[in-house]
Amino acid sequence: MYTLTDVDTWLGRFAQFGVELGLERIEHLLAALGNPHREVPVIHVAGTNGKGSVCAYLSAILTQAGYRVGRYTSPHLVDWYERICLNEKPIGAKQLFPLLAQVEAAIDPDSPSPTQFEVITAAAWLYFAQRHVDVAVMEVGLGGRLDATNVCDRPLVSIITSIGWDHWQRLGSTLGEIAAEKAGILKPGCPAVVGSLPPEAETVIRQRIDALACPATWPEAAVEMGRWEKEIQRLESTDVAWDKTLPIAEFHGIQYPLPLHGKVQLMNSALAISALLILRNQGWDIPNHDIADGMAKAHWPGRLEYNTWHQHPLLIDGAHNRPSATVLREFIDSRMLVGQPVRWVMGMLSTKDHAGILEELLRPGDALYLVPVPDHSSADLSELVTLAHEVCPTLSHCQAYPDLNAGLTAACDRPNARSFQQHPVVLCGSLYLIGSFLRQQRASA
Repeated sequence: MYTLTDVDTWLGRFAQFGVELGLERIEHLLAALGNPHREVPVIHVAGTNGKGSVCAYLSAILTQAGYRVGRYTSPHLVDWYERICLNEKPIGAKQLFPLLAQVEAAIDPDSPSPTQFEVITAAAWLYFAQRHVDVAVMEVGLGGRLDATNVCDRPLVSIITSIGWDHWQRLGSTLGEIAAEKAGILKPGCPAVVGSLPPEAETVIRQRIDALACPATWPEAAVEMGRWEKEIQRLESTDVAWDKTLPIAEFHGIQYPLPLHGKVQLMNSALAISALLILRNQGWDIPNHDIADGMAKAHWPGRLEYNTWHQHPLLIDGAHNRPSATVLREFIDSRMLVGQPVRWVMGMLSTKDHAGILEELLRPGDALYLVPVPDHSSADLSELVTLAHEVCPTLSHCQAYPDLNAGLTAACDRPNARSFQQHPVVLCGSLYLIGSFLRQQRASA
């Protein structure tokens, strides 16, 4: 029986080729596999933040509506299997390893090797074609124009969720340059749905949309309705398991529960529903009640998610760039008493905007417990300590710890704390750090 370790070892052979943007290798590989991507109808999702949430909403709703739905996302939190899903269920080892074997057999030994991301992306395309999905929801890995997912020439809908300062080392030194890379997923005459963007980025996206004659939708965020009794009563009459404390939102006359936290989900859910309304106009059967029921089932772990560590209340969130840090801080402020100090257990990759993240999160009196990100290029902790003192000189505590467990132990030193509001501890700074935490939890369960 194959194990997660086997997958890591197998795909680890391709990690040596690093991250290298470009379409030539993936197109060559897919051609050798019979061009499976050409058999798959696609919703393509790019953006700095919000991609995963939008993909989760789309997959859950289309599955609820009775369609056969593939979903491809990255990076994974716990294991490789979660990247490739069919009707909300991760691929199993029995399905993944034969696909990887097919991909390996198709690699031309006389040509440049595909990267690790290109190999797993090719496996996803092959899986979705073999399973005859009605639609694949494909999340861009990095950028858009030269990403390995960007091999479809007629997407059903292209979605750009947001554009912010991240991955500038590869995508460009300005928001306009980053926007141009994201705009690479737009295709001539194909519908586009675009979120709220900074002016510099919006200008670039609009120019590209005009040049390609894309029918474009720029939705406003949904409106939070509070507890909408009619929708609550309807959901209670179905077999949908949902949290009755969830807020109810409304968009284009459709009421639905919001299962993911943060006001940003008012926009993310509006983007997903806008794409579904485009499909509906194309003849897809997606009634309003399936939108609401599917939305209630959507799940996207590791983002503004309550958890525990040794029975201590904990909030976990990736928050790996300035815009996502802003969302996290706004969410915490909406849940806390004014002036309540937060204890941050934080690790960041060396390539991230450390100052930007710290500026968004830290407040006077907060405590910071810095930890390395396991198995990745982690930021220098001593440099982060110095930077944190510069950003917020009035921290009550700022220290580096040798590993995640040590940092959590120091931060969670109030054994009688029974709620996040009593003792706010937040683990954040990297999705890889969150993944490491969740893997530890799974191993100890």
